[in-house]
Amino acid sequence: MSLNEITHTIMQFIEHHQAWALPIIFLLAFGESLAIISLLVPATAIILAAGALVGTGVISFIPVLIAASLGAIIGDFLSYWLGKHYHQQVISSWPLNKYPKMIFRAEQFFQRYGTFGVFIGRFFGPLRAVVPLIAGAMHMPTTKFNLANIASAPIWAFVLLAPGAFGVPWLETLFG
Repeated sequence: MSLNEITHTIMQFIEHHQAWALPIIFLLAFGESLAIISLLVPATAIILAAGALVGTGVISFIPVLIAASLGAIIGDFLSYWLGKHYHQQVISSWPLNKYPKMIFRAEQFFQRYGTFGVFIGRFFGPLRAVVPLIAGAMHMPTTKFNLANIASAPIWAFVLLAPGAFGVPWLETLFG
């Protein structure tokens, strides 16, 4: 099944079963934020598409924003916790041991930018879920990590949802 088909199927399900929208968005953002799972979950495309459902009035913006933010915060914190408590074992395990360059880049990124690296790392594709793992492995203080994590998650969710949420109504107004 292609990414397009997966996205379409999930969007149809949400459209017909709106009560499931928030748990699905939460779980997608959570999975997208987990170090290993994020490599397997096509959450970014689906959350972008969910923005279009917001734009058409199928689901509401604020609850979806909150669900995506909470999923991202909890997923990143779990990655951080795993890194802090199982640092070397996690990094040397499959599938992360298949991507040593990604781990190395995340370490460099974190060393260069510190707490700000956790904040900005959320917006860099494959590094997104690895940065919290590395932050934990490098024993970044939990308070500093949480500040960056909690501050960046709603912005990340907004950036993904906004094009569909605000673009669809604008296009409908423009092209009637």
